[in-house]
Amino acid sequence: MTVSGREDTLTSGAQHSGALRTAQVPGDHPAPLDAISAQLSTEPLELVLLFVSPNADFQALARQTEGRFGGADVLACTTAGEIGRDGYEEDQIIAVAFPSALFATRTYAVEALDTLEEQQVIDTAIQHRTALTRRASELTWEFAFLMVDGLSLREEHLTTMLAAGLGPMSLFGGSSGDGTAFRQTWLSRNGVVMRNSALVALVRSRCPVHVFSLDHLMPTDTRMVVTAADPERRVVQEINAEPAAAEYARLLGKDPNQLDPFIFAAHPVVVRLGDTHHVRAIRQVNDAGELVFFSAINEGMVLTLAKHEDIAEHLERELSAMARPNGAAPQILG
Repeated sequence: MTVSGREDTLTSGAQHSGALRTAQVPGDHPAPLDAISAQLSTEPLELVLLFVSPNADFQALARQTEGRFGGADVLACTTAGEIGRDGYEEDQIIAVAFPSALFATRTYAVEALDTLEEQQVIDTAIQHRTALTRRASELTWEFAFLMVDGLSLREEHLTTMLAAGLGPMSLFGGSSGDGTAFRQTWLSRNGVVMRNSALVALVRSRCPVHVFSLDHLMPTDTRMVVTAADPERRVVQEINAEPAAAEYARLLGKDPNQLDPFIFAAHPVVVRLGDTHHVRAIRQVNDAGELVFFSAINEGMVLTLAKHEDIAEHLERELSAMARPNGAAPQILG
């Protein structure tokens, strides 16, 4: 899944060490599902998530997943890189499985993201959450996990609707990717391949669960106002009533021709929502000198330049703060 400057993650397994089952194979493996099945436990599984390199044959892989793991639902998406055994990796297929003894789940697809009906999305979420609660009321920890088409440009719109239907159930997840090509992303549920869609997994667990979000960015005193934008395309045309890319470069003390993904990563912008700041990652400069963003943007939005804290030190500190009193290491789905 694609993450820009933030890590939206889940910790679990305090009472049951190693609650989640994982497997990893190269994206060009000749029989990836055979290899994944061999690595996973033989116990009954409730849900299997597959994060698939865009270089793998996603459609062939997806077609083979139906019924492959017993009665478990199988949700899959293409990625912009994987988080594997060796950290950030490329050209891998990562599987995360939820054993039936510890989890109860309910999954469904949300299709045609460009024509969503708000009340229908809300009602569907309520219905699925109610059904799962009735089935597994004895499992007191819960969360919702989302895979959504990263080229749909509808992620924020959808999550706002889902949050209204899910109530107190915490929601996290990410967008499907295709490396840095931004041409074609895929999702699948139980062998059905889809685009312009999202997959929702509602989960109840015997294990303590904590949904959290981390970033190592700190806002500075340099602010800018979006004075012209095309929110549907996530394009900012003007900042401070000046051409967007030129004004962003001026604030950095850079030549506009120097702007590239490395500059955007080194000089991110954030927006304040409530008491916290959220990253608004810049994807590229288009031919018109406008800034194209990865996430929602709108006219009147105040953006703040941010600086980096040491990412390794920040991550070590934040993960240490989540350590269990008995010393058991939580598992993280990120």
